[in-house]
Parts: sequence; structure tokens; C-alpha cells
Amino acid sequence: MTQSSDDGKPTPADQFRPLESVFRRRLLTGIGSASLLAVGANFGGVTSFLLGFSPEAARSLKLDALYPVGGYSRYIDSDEGFEFVYPETWLGDQTLLYRAAGKAERSLDPPPLSGGGGRRNEPVVAFGPPGSSGEVNVSVIVSAVPIDFSIEAFGGADDVGAAVVRTITRSDVKGRLIESSLREDSLTKLNYYELEFGVETPTFRRHNVAVCCARKGRLFTLNAQAPESAWPHLKSHLYTIAHSFNLL
Repeated sequence: MTQSSDDGKPTPADQFRPLESVFRRRLLTGIGSASLLAVGANFGGVTSFLLGFSPEAARSLKLDALYPVGGYSRYIDSDEGFEFVYPETWLGDQTLLYRAAGKAERSLDPPPLSGGGGRRNEPVVAFGPPGSSGEVNVSVIVSAVPIDFSIEAFGGADDVGAAVVRTITRSDVKGRLIESSLREDSLTKLNYYELEFGVETPTFRRHNVAVCCARKGRLFTLNAQAPESAWPHLKSHLYTIAHSFNLL
């Protein structure tokens, strides 16, 4: 490719030199396109890595609903109107997913003539570590309450916590309030009661972090739980989940 020609004819290198800039442009374009594709599809966690340089900005833009940021993904329920973050490795509860699919199918059928139906007091969503049997998870329950229902009527955060513990205490179940606090949202004028409590029975001991909030005839309750033995290395996750819970 580099040898010269004595008869004045152009060498192969001379012939291909005009194409050099074309090849260079196509190479750079290909690299750029591949990079954009990798970012858009989060190949190898590229997007999550880049967003990690500015996690607060990424979370404020809700980008963690698409890509994990700082080890957490965001769940947004636009139908019920709430959101929270959870560890990116946790998976959705398959039982709830199948049940939701069944409800969607049944919603296509005409309603029964007898009316009724009512809503079961069950989680609308739940996440937990893969392979877990449910001892570690976070779930959200949305319950219908009177339109004028107010959590504030129970008193302060300690009073609300005591009321919650009383509801779970039975002859074979012992509840213990550990800590309670009030998180106020000045923009939406909503109060979030964050409660930490323990539950003990003859067969297990569990640590819970819950958040309660009411709005327009609905009571929202997020509960994150773990066995007492696993609490020390899971508490930061559960605290993060609870602090992130908000109504839309």
C-alpha cells in the first residue's frame, strides 16, 4: 500500500486517500449511534451509571421510573395516585400481577345485575427480593374511608402509631411502637405519618416501617417489613422506601 510507482501511476494508497475522511465520519457516526442506543436501552447499566452522577436531578425528573438510579427504581401508580422507590433488584409480587390481569379481563364483562362487589382490603402492589417467600417486602394498601376521614383526628404521630399498633395486637400477636414522626408536604398540604414498630408472635419476630396518609375518602398505607434478624442490614432500604412514599 505504501510503495511508490516509477511510471507515474497512482499507488493504491493514493487512490483510497479521498475515502479516508468518509470512513472516519462513518466510524464516528457508528460509535455515536451505538452509544446513544446503549444509553437508551441501558445496556450494561450505562444509563444508570451516567444518571448516578446526578441522582437528585434524575429522581426529580422521575427518570428512575425508567432506569435504576443509585440502586433504586421508582414505582408510579397513576390510577391510585402514589409513588415510591424500591431496591432495583426487587421483583413485583407475581400473585398480585396475575390478580390484576384477571381484574382487567373481568372489567370487560358487563356488571352483575345484583350490583355490589366491594373492594377487598388487599395490597394493590408489592415488591420483594427474588426468591423471597414474602418475609421481606414492601406493599401498599388503598382503603375506602368516609370522605371526611382525617388521620389528624387521632392526635399526633405517637397517637397514630399507638392506634396502628392496637389494631394488630391480639392474644397471640404483640405489637410494639418504636418510633413515630410526621412528614408534612407544604405544597400538597398532606401529612405523612411514618411509623416504625415491631411485631412478635410465638413463631416470628418482624420489624416494620409504615407510612399512612389520607386524601378524599381513601387511606393509603405503605408497609415495608423484614424479619428482626435481617433488620440491621435491611433497615436503610426500608427507611429509603418509606421516606420516598408520596401521593401524586
